[in-house]
Amino acid sequence: MEVPKDLLFTLEHEWIRVEGKNAVIGISQFAQEQLGDIVFVELPEVGSQIEKESPFGVVESVKTVSDLYAPASGKVTKVNKDLETNPEIVNSGPYDAGWIVEIELSDEKDLESLLDPDAYTEQCQKETE
Repeated sequence: MEVPKDLLFTLEHEWIRVEGKNAVIGISQFAQEQLGDIVFVELPEVGSQIEKESPFGVVESVKTVSDLYAPASGKVTKVNKDLETNPEIVNSGPYDAGWIVEIELSDEKDLESLLDPDAYTEQCQKETE
C-alpha cells in the first residue's frame, strides 16, 4: 500500500496535501481499494465552504456509496472536473490525477489532529487484521 510521506490523513481515509494556504484533498489508495471500481464522484461547488469532519461530497463505487469527509475547513477553490466524466481516475491515481478538491484553508490548526503517514499506515494495518 502506497502512503506518500508529504500527506496527512483522516481516519475516514481522506488525504490532504498542504501547499501554503491552500490544500489538495483526495482519498487514499487504501480507501479506493476498499471501495472497488469508482463509478461516480459528487463534487462540491467552487466557492462553497467545507467544514472539518463534515461531508463535502460522495464517492460511489460498484460496491457502495461513501461520503467524503473534509480533513480541514476551507473555501473550495478548485474541483477536479476530470472526475465528472472519468471517475475511475481515483482508482488509478488516488494521490495525483485522482485528487478531488483544492481548498483555501480557514485554520491551519485543523491539521494538528490528522494522522501522519506512519500513524495512518498503522491504522490501515489494524483495520485489515
